[in-house]
Amino acid sequence: MINMIIDSHCHLNFRSFEGDVDEVIRRTLANDTWMINVGSQLETSKKAIELAEKYPQGVYATVGLYPLHIPGVADLIARGAKLDSEEAAAQESVKDFNIDDYRKLILSSKKVVAIGEIGLDYYWRPKSKTKLDIFKDLQKQGLLLQMDLADELNLPVIFHCRVAHDDLIDILNIRRNFRGVIHSFTGTIGQMQQYLALGLYLGFNGIIFKHIQGIDWQEIILKTPLDKILIETDAPYLTPPMAGVARNEPVFVKYVAQEIAKIKKLSYEEVAIQTAKNAKTLFNI
Repeated sequence: MINMIIDSHCHLNFRSFEGDVDEVIRRTLANDTWMINVGSQLETSKKAIELAEKYPQGVYATVGLYPLHIPGVADLIARGAKLDSEEAAAQESVKDFNIDDYRKLILSSKKVVAIGEIGLDYYWRPKSKTKLDIFKDLQKQGLLLQMDLADELNLPVIFHCRVAHDDLIDILNIRRNFRGVIHSFTGTIGQMQQYLALGLYLGFNGIIFKHIQGIDWQEIILKTPLDKILIETDAPYLTPPMAGVARNEPVFVKYVAQEIAKIKKLSYEEVAIQTAKNAKTLFNI
């Protein structure tokens, strides 16, 4: 399978795929595409493992607690923020965070290849300084607990970071005992360089087709070595425009590879082969 490609970050464990998840997986595998379904809390992590265990090859899982689901964080979020309809029921059930529950879940399956997605998210931030400090501190505590677990179990980390890159980089510069990827990278050139210096991979998905003020996707992708790039969909989100449908799927990761190949003036095959190799190396698959 010279053109085998890996979607390193998707969420077929979310509500969008409840009615046809096995059909989507079979279609994905038939198109020589492997996938890593990423957990965002205990229930979605369990679902990711259930899906991975059903298939002998090509479907993997991760376990983690997303920063905005850490107990106490949602209560501090600015007014106007809404629960993600993809996860609403599970979000509302997150009252306690017991790291032992996550440890047991990880150890229950050999198909778990990483801890994530975990990290920092300051997009929906509280307005008062007191609440903002608590909001950030709770997220940092949750991140560090899970990074400790990743170190204990010798697993890579999938980092989620939105409007919080400087704080995450500060933490990573202190910790150092990690390997992983910055999922859906949306930072500056300077932040990109700092992540690369820390040995991290950068994950690119359909967001590279969107205009984001202050981000030059062409420059970022040109300056990121191909051997440090992972491609992903973040399905069901961030659908590439050429897919022609609203819901993203792992098979559409090819459009991300094509765009990276176009920017770097490489063949699609080069990008597919190298990014698959990168994912296999990081996640030991």
